[in-house]
Amino acid sequence: MEQHAPQSLPPRPNPSHPGVMAVDITDNFWAAVKTLAPGELVKDGHFTLFESVGALEIMDPKMDSGCLAEGESLDEEYSVTRDLLPEEVLGIMDQLLCLEMAWHQGYPLSQTLLTSVYVEVLTKTHPTTIEEVTFTGSSETEKNLPTLLFALKAYCIGLLKGCDFVNELVKDELYYEEEDFVTNSFGRNILLYDVELRPVNDMLQKARAELRVMNNKPSKDIAMALDIRLELRIAFLRAMELSALRTANPESLKMPWIQMHGLIEHIKKQHSLGKPVPDAFSTKLQRRLASTLPPRPIVYLSFEETHEHFRRLFKDGKEIMDVLKYSDPQSLLTFVSTFQARKPQPLPCIRTLLQNLMFKDNVFLGSYTIRQLIDHDLSIVSLPCATQLDLANDTIEVPTDPRHRTSNEMTIFRQRVEECYLDVFRIFCQNRCRVRRTLCHNIQAWDALQADVEEIDTRLQELLAEKPLQTESGSVGYSLPLSSWAYLYKLRQMEWIVQLGFELSVYQTDELAGMYWYVNYLAKTRAQHGDRIKTFVMRSLTASRASNSYTAAKDREYMRTLSYIRATMLDAACTWEFADGLCCLYTVLNRLGLIKSPPRPYSNDALRYEIRMKPFMTIGLPQLPTFDEFTKATAQPETAVDALLTYAESAVGGAKKGYEALSKMTDGQTFSVGCHGRWLANVKDCLKAAISAGIAVTTLQKTIAKVGDGGELKLKVEMPEAGKGYHDWWIVPKIVPTG
Repeated sequence: MEQHAPQSLPPRPNPSHPGVMAVDITDNFWAAVKTLAPGELVKDGHFTLFESVGALEIMDPKMDSGCLAEGESLDEEYSVTRDLLPEEVLGIMDQLLCLEMAWHQGYPLSQTLLTSVYVEVLTKTHPTTIEEVTFTGSSETEKNLPTLLFALKAYCIGLLKGCDFVNELVKDELYYEEEDFVTNSFGRNILLYDVELRPVNDMLQKARAELRVMNNKPSKDIAMALDIRLELRIAFLRAMELSALRTANPESLKMPWIQMHGLIEHIKKQHSLGKPVPDAFSTKLQRRLASTLPPRPIVYLSFEETHEHFRRLFKDGKEIMDVLKYSDPQSLLTFVSTFQARKPQPLPCIRTLLQNLMFKDNVFLGSYTIRQLIDHDLSIVSLPCATQLDLANDTIEVPTDPRHRTSNEMTIFRQRVEECYLDVFRIFCQNRCRVRRTLCHNIQAWDALQADVEEIDTRLQELLAEKPLQTESGSVGYSLPLSSWAYLYKLRQMEWIVQLGFELSVYQTDELAGMYWYVNYLAKTRAQHGDRIKTFVMRSLTASRASNSYTAAKDREYMRTLSYIRATMLDAACTWEFADGLCCLYTVLNRLGLIKSPPRPYSNDALRYEIRMKPFMTIGLPQLPTFDEFTKATAQPETAVDALLTYAESAVGGAKKGYEALSKMTDGQTFSVGCHGRWLANVKDCLKAAISAGIAVTTLQKTIAKVGDGGELKLKVEMPEAGKGYHDWWIVPKIVPTG
């Protein structure tokens, strides 16, 4: 095809700069193009893809960080030593506070703190001591800085050192780059990593002292506002420093967070006193960064948003210190899961700090070994007062002694389960989407773990000469306590995966009936498994009571296990009843045409079932139902609408009673020590959802009874918006009459 020059060309640029001689090659270029055959390319072998893309970016303001407007300077011309009004110093501090929170939310430094001219000047020389952090470039002239400018310098240094703590904290724990947080410093010592903490605190305190002795300039209100902002920086540094003292009293570790919570409220009230200085922030500074990214705009958060995010940050920081008040592993798991599920979810800084408190240096919560944690969990769930957990076994050195061999088998068990077990806690410190996605991988590991542990159980039952349990209906078999423990954890994670699918809006409305049926299937399996564990615990309790060695301490341990099993079975019963009721309700709505299936030209029910159940397809137990079994159990074609609604009413009513019973239990009975408030709020939300479901079922029953068979149902179904229902895991439709 013949090449033609465009009919109209854009106006030619007229570059004017010393040392630049522009030559117009447009005519020569089009003449050369006409000599090419159709489809022919001309490429220099040394002209790489990177260079070609770079050539496309040149002189595009959106892509070329060096592109300048007419008369624009390459360097930022703002002087950091300029005289500032007290209101302007206050305004700059608040602008930096907004940029700091934008960084906490996951935006890169290049769009937040690195756009500040003051930050740029303080860090451009890669300082390693506090004396090298200067505005003027000389430590001598720096001694004569005006008080207000010195206060701003101290504030900036305190801010950067606090961000350094956060950056290092995040990098040391599990997080997802670009998705949660950006630790990239773009080749700059932006966060003053090499500068020690003590001189930073001394500078902040000195700045506060100098502000107090100024002669009525600035005004009293502004001087107090500046002082509070400096105090906030000191408190934040103190909070980060104290977080490493995991063996200290948790109440003492909370003090800086409580202090900051009060300070941020004062800062909000004083914000109107400040005057922003837009010239102190510029995207031009991105040109000096070690980055292949094109220029990006500065991320501006409103001060109202910033205040709200900081208020939550400080509140969350105070609350996570309670994790150090260790009671038992099940309460700890409840603490982590309920904390991470709060809305809006905690910031990455807080979630990684929680990981740090739990796992740093492989010392759990600063005081416990992983063995202690696993053994404590086993003693609660399936092995109260068990020989397998007796520490005296470790002192036996005779290889043929059953106690020595038992100790070896338990060592193998702990080594095998350690990573999988700790991952459950780590997973719940991630964002909600990652929790579900990672659990899908983790259940595969737990499925393999269960099979491996069952072999250890078999060897242990021979060493301990365990006899199978005999019942009136026949032999139940052996207890297999280790694999039973693993199976229970696997079942719980499988339930969480499906329930998180409701929270994250993974399923379409017409799929809800089927997915709630599967929740019901898993919860029933968990309840049955809990009953099996209880059977063997009761046998052990009976035998122990018959012996002469039964003590009050042993009785407490047995009662604790029975309490855990009772709470687990009640929770499972509530889950299966509620899920069963919602399954029947959605089945009726589908059958009556009140819920419409969206057009799916490239999909069918079998393919959707396969994709929904993909995480569970390789799981050995519980066995995944076939598509035909799933379809029949969900649609229930042989059951009439009236019967389905009657069953739904009964099931939802049973769930309501179960949640009421749960809400009256203590923190010890529900294993929610240290987080009972959050746990109870979750149960009450489930209770509200159950009541709402009961109303929906009753409304549908009355309408059907009123119009009779074949009558027109003047109803419509309103689905709650994501996150707007009573509980994210229980999506309850609202049945609304239309006539």
